[in-house]
Amino acid sequence: MTGKSVLIVVAHPEPQSFNHAMAEAAAQALVAEGHSVRVSDLCGEGFRADIGRHDMSSVADADRFQVQAEQAEAARTGAFAEDIAREQARVAEADNLILQFPLWWGGPPAILKGWIDRVLAYGFAYVDGRRFDTGVFRGRRAMIGVTTGGTEERFSQDGVYGPIAPILMPVRRLALEYMGYEVAPDYVAHGVPRSDDAARRAHLAAFAKAAVEMAALPVERSDDWRTALAASPDAAWKRPL
Repeated sequence: MTGKSVLIVVAHPEPQSFNHAMAEAAAQALVAEGHSVRVSDLCGEGFRADIGRHDMSSVADADRFQVQAEQAEAARTGAFAEDIAREQARVAEADNLILQFPLWWGGPPAILKGWIDRVLAYGFAYVDGRRFDTGVFRGRRAMIGVTTGGTEERFSQDGVYGPIAPILMPVRRLALEYMGYEVAPDYVAHGVPRSDDAARRAHLAAFAKAAVEMAALPVERSDDWRTALAASPDAAWKRPL
């Protein structure tokens, strides 16, 4: 078996949180199987969530900040800010990508949404005409690990919150699958604050097993992220949203 390069992105401010414990359990299991693992602790590494001109040292249009145009210019010139460039290098290196986060107010924490907005930039993670089955990272694999305060029953079809799949769709479908990743089933640890030690240990073991099983699957790496922008028309990103 060829070892995979795995990036685990953790979006929780508390190092002793169950989210960090899940990331650590997966990392240990993956390393034990011969894979290499990098953990991006977004809060611990001081990643900022807000998008703006601080994201790059280049300028495409000094009079108007059009996100895709500015990201494209930064991608062309290698002008992304240090925290973005660091994360992009990790994404580019990874065969497998795992996003680990708590569900807050029906979505991921702002820092993870900021990571998606800023790191998965136009010209790096996507371009016009390259999405889903032709996505820039087609052939690689990804997975979502998420914790909830609500119980599994509350996220059932008849529960007060409804099924969790539509809640995770923006991350799963409109980010990971959009970029071409083959996405494994979501791992959801329900009702973590209400869970006893045995339940928590079971979650850690099951999540680690899911990460190892994904890493055992084949990937088809390419360097399309390096060249996709050069082959893409630029008309779409010149129009403001």
